[in-house]
Amino acid sequence: MLFLAAIQWGYVASGLLVGCAVGLTGVGGGSLMTPILILIFGISPVAAVGTDLLYAAATKSVGSVVHGAHATIDWKIVRRLALGSVPAAILTLIALNALGLDSHKANKIVSEVLAIALLVTAGALIFRRQLRGLYGKRIGHLSPAATARYTVATGAVLGLLVASTSVGAGALGVTALILLYPELPAVKLVGSDIAHAVPLTLVAGAGHWYLGNVNFTLMGTLLMGSIPGILIGSYLAPRIPEWVLRSLMAFILVLVAIKLMS
Repeated sequence: MLFLAAIQWGYVASGLLVGCAVGLTGVGGGSLMTPILILIFGISPVAAVGTDLLYAAATKSVGSVVHGAHATIDWKIVRRLALGSVPAAILTLIALNALGLDSHKANKIVSEVLAIALLVTAGALIFRRQLRGLYGKRIGHLSPAATARYTVATGAVLGLLVASTSVGAGALGVTALILLYPELPAVKLVGSDIAHAVPLTLVAGAGHWYLGNVNFTLMGTLLMGSIPGILIGSYLAPRIPEWVLRSLMAFILVLVAIKLMS
């Protein structure tokens, strides 16, 4: 009874909400959880990013196990993304530490970059089909070597974004993979993106832990909600039109970005 009384159920509910969103759309880990921690619970932006990264690593490890069991992960894609993302994340963390910003300035910078990342993510969700059509007209089919190079470059961009804001591994990663690997089924792209997010968020989260930006008690409470949430979302996903889910997610992200910039 004392254990149940000590649990902060608002955090559990937030984990459940975000877990459902990830299970439904493959998007929402960083783009929803970090703003929720900042705007609703008053967690500092820097601490919110650091805690969310390790939370995402644990959550997406569960997703990776499920996708791995169903053979919906292309490990070649995962390796290419990680080749770019992990070094980029490490360099970003080194740069953040070297800047030596005080907490107020660091929180302000993270909030502004986070707002921009949310707007870009919302755009990727809304205009994914148009982006794919434009890409096909302007660039067309890439050679295997070019595809490999662009995949590594995509990983580097994701590493920069995720290490600084915890946002980008979901919507932006999947959108890029759809453009680079149009011949692969969507479920395999989502599975590969989730598997890649595990080492990326783990490395970035470990860096933030070293910098003192992780609240492990908070992370554990969030996971109590997010793990069952992912299972619920995965069950409901086939029963709700994808365009409805993506439109709702994009709308929420735009509102959150406006709030962060105000």
